[in-house]
Amino acid sequence: MSYKMNSLLIHGGIDGDETTGAVNVPIYQTSTYKQDGLGENRGWEYSRTGNPTRAALEKLIADLEKGQYGLAFASGLAAITTVLSLFKSGDKLIVSDNIYGGTFRILDNVFKNFGITYEIVDTSDTAAVEAAISDEVKAVYVESPANPLLTVTDIAAVAEISKKHGKLLIVDNTFMTPYLQRPIELGADIVIHSGTKYLGGHSDTISGFVVVDDKEIADRLYYLQNAIGGVLAPFDSFLMIRGIKTLGVRMDRHVQNAVKIANWLKDSGYAKKIYFPGLESNPGYEVQKKQANGPGAMISFVLDKKYDYRKFYKNIKLITLAESLGGVESLVCHPASMTHAAIPYEIRQEVGIVDELIRFSVGIEDADDLIEDLKQAIEASK
Repeated sequence: MSYKMNSLLIHGGIDGDETTGAVNVPIYQTSTYKQDGLGENRGWEYSRTGNPTRAALEKLIADLEKGQYGLAFASGLAAITTVLSLFKSGDKLIVSDNIYGGTFRILDNVFKNFGITYEIVDTSDTAAVEAAISDEVKAVYVESPANPLLTVTDIAAVAEISKKHGKLLIVDNTFMTPYLQRPIELGADIVIHSGTKYLGGHSDTISGFVVVDDKEIADRLYYLQNAIGGVLAPFDSFLMIRGIKTLGVRMDRHVQNAVKIANWLKDSGYAKKIYFPGLESNPGYEVQKKQANGPGAMISFVLDKKYDYRKFYKNIKLITLAESLGGVESLVCHPASMTHAAIPYEIRQEVGIVDELIRFSVGIEDADDLIEDLKQAIEASK
């Protein structure tokens, strides 16, 4: 039977435990498994290679993303590292011009040492993507909406370009989750998540995911997952399954709050610029409507010069100043010195990650309370 998304969130993957009837997948807290003889096992050998709790989660994320194969990792960056390990010296990647700082850091400071290079491109401009394609390019790496400026890339259009030239399309879907956007259905080859964010949803678990639909790519990734070893532990896998069950109701509230707050910000006069794909004035508004079921719940805005952004962060009360995003609680961060500090100053300025930029992960608190907190903190920062 084919289930819709809200049912899949609860019953997708491996639903419960057939042996005992437990409605939750058990935590198989073991490092190894008894073998019945040489070369004879019951499907499990060693928990880095495979664990039943993790396997249930991997099947669940694959079901949600409409792919055939899912892999769970100890962090989003462990997932990214494993995907980037598909490439070899001399290979080149095209990457979105505002991506998570950790992704940039590992490309620039780690994989560049192995001869894997990158070119930063505005992937919302499909002509620019096509112009950047060369023999050396093996993949296009996209975040949409991108972190932190919420730039929207037409995933289907970039997928068409990538396929025409025989390149892989990798999409980081962290900000949207499969509840709002499914890149494989739009033509992507590989989907990445930091599960730490909306999928877990409670700021209590670090995790990462990769989903693919192609068996050859999946086999290579499973080999790398086992060889590199950055796998998700059984207890964390259990927590992620538990968090995913409430993704639908959480995302509905996240988005509802974000839309209300973005519209308030637009009319408030406090922000010099607002980045939110749910506003009709946003350049990516129409593409976002076409390829996703909502704008997400991330808002970035540039505070007007008459306010001191440092004082703003000191004066928030209900909202928390912290790294990360996607939890039930609202968080703000300063991308220039926190999440994107690894990106050189010149590049930050060029793409718009200025010192006055505030990134707001809208939680599920009462929207009016969040607006009141923003208002008093901004007023106090004059």
